[in-house]
Amino acid sequence: MPEVVSRDRFLGCLLGQAVGDALGAPFEGYPADFIYWQYGSIREQLIRLPDGPLRYTDDTQMMIGVAEDLLNHDEILPATLMERFAARYDPERGYGAGARRLLEAAAAGEDWDRLAETLFPGGSFGNGAAMRVAPVGMVFAHDLVRATGQAVVSARVTHRHPLGIEGARLFAIAVALASRGPPLDRRAFYRELARDCREEEFAWQLRAARRLRAGHSLAFLGNSLPAHRSVVTAIACFTCSPDSFEGCIERAIAQGDDTDTLAAMAGALCGAYLGVDAIPAAWIDNLERGPDGLDYLRTLADGLWQLHDRLVTRTG
Repeated sequence: MPEVVSRDRFLGCLLGQAVGDALGAPFEGYPADFIYWQYGSIREQLIRLPDGPLRYTDDTQMMIGVAEDLLNHDEILPATLMERFAARYDPERGYGAGARRLLEAAAAGEDWDRLAETLFPGGSFGNGAAMRVAPVGMVFAHDLVRATGQAVVSARVTHRHPLGIEGARLFAIAVALASRGPPLDRRAFYRELARDCREEEFAWQLRAARRLRAGHSLAFLGNSLPAHRSVVTAIACFTCSPDSFEGCIERAIAQGDDTDTLAAMAGALCGAYLGVDAIPAAWIDNLERGPDGLDYLRTLADGLWQLHDRLVTRTG
């Protein structure tokens, strides 16, 4: 019988994503060299928390939608997932232009499925499907085949390009593997990812990332919106600093550009790996409150853990 992932890793994953997302958001769009010269030590900047709560972006808001759909149906259903996305849509969270158009169309009762096919030539290859898929990797951590299948279903609601879908598949696998906890066997971790990789744009990055160590630059992996220029980067931020949540987030933000998404994905991975106690308490305590804030994220994590437990028991 597969081993059940612990509750604290579910909490670590969801809160790790929200914290990373919120901490990375103020740096979004800045080049890495600007961040270095303007702010110096990222760690010192993160220690000096801003006044007011840490507010997450669309990355975590859409992740919440994925979690809710799983809890409502024990799986991802495309139509109801889009309903969750449209119901939760808040343009002030920083949604991209394509996502705004798609979610506004869905809210207005338009044919969002057809629009997803035509909105971008060949479909979107952004990292939006990967940034929200962590709950899928956690719930189906015991069954990588099911995890990848559900990741594809969740991605295709908005992303039809093979690269956008592949980013979600690989990140779901990475979360599932990370949830097994320490110690991290880097070679085995990347070997598992590479075994299920279907797109060369990701395959060469995985081969390169496997050889990286803590002091190595990640710049060649990318730091931008396309899935194949950010997903493996976030994974490498985790594998280069697996035993330090602070170090993982610091490295993700230091990459520049799409800092909120890089830090959200890296935070989800490191939180799933180390558990919630590895996240600095001050960062968690400063997360936004309200209906979809810290307490709700904890409730979602508990529900996902219970769902995972039921699924493992059922398969055992």
